[in-house]
Amino acid sequence: MKMTVKQNLHCLTNVLKNFLFPNFCALCGINLYSSDDIFYGLCRNCRSFLNPETGKKCSICGKPLFSEIDLCLSCRKISNENEPEIKTYDRLWKIYPYTGKYRKLLTSYKFKKNITLAAFFSEKIMEVININPELKEAVIVPVPPRPGKIKDIGWDQVNTIIKRLEKTKDIKVSRCLKRRKSKVQKILNRTERLENLKGRIYLNGQVPEKVLIIDDVITTGSTMEVCSQVLKEGGVKKVYGLCLFYD
Repeated sequence: MKMTVKQNLHCLTNVLKNFLFPNFCALCGINLYSSDDIFYGLCRNCRSFLNPETGKKCSICGKPLFSEIDLCLSCRKISNENEPEIKTYDRLWKIYPYTGKYRKLLTSYKFKKNITLAAFFSEKIMEVININPELKEAVIVPVPPRPGKIKDIGWDQVNTIIKRLEKTKDIKVSRCLKRRKSKVQKILNRTERLENLKGRIYLNGQVPEKVLIIDDVITTGSTMEVCSQVLKEGGVKKVYGLCLFYD
């Protein structure tokens, strides 16, 4: 992707910083010297191998399909039995599996605070938006962070990516979802997570007709589901979701 003048200036600044404080590729660890490599936080070689999964995927949850057609077995079962757990979002996109080199990539960004990677992630999100016409009219809504998160760890990894997307032409963002204090989700199973978030995520302001919820990683899908429920109940007609990584 051709970089803008502003991005090139940012890269030149990073080159000067790198001269005194060398940057390293988030995956292979080599020194980064080119402006592109520094901008993305990844060397060209590693970027070439970080391609989104190809092939057929479930039209609802976004999981790769093997022998199934259109829907994965899980979504087909829910749809056939009309269970109350049926997903309220209209469709979900997932970019990378949370395994191997992709797991290392997210670890570098989320836990080692390699913030430069936000440029790489925002570009991958834009690639998904650009090849899916239904997403081009959707307003981006980030999954709200838990209260105190920024105070505890110093930043919000999802919002850092969203801020980059906001600089993209024709991209609209609404932070209409807020979150009250609740237990940490990672220690709970799916049922407990849904119950934990019940009434904890709420609307704050007007909502658009079409929404694209963005999160960094999805495990049980409970956070995405609750966000979708709240938005649908608030009047949103179409709710889509996009996660960088899936477990």
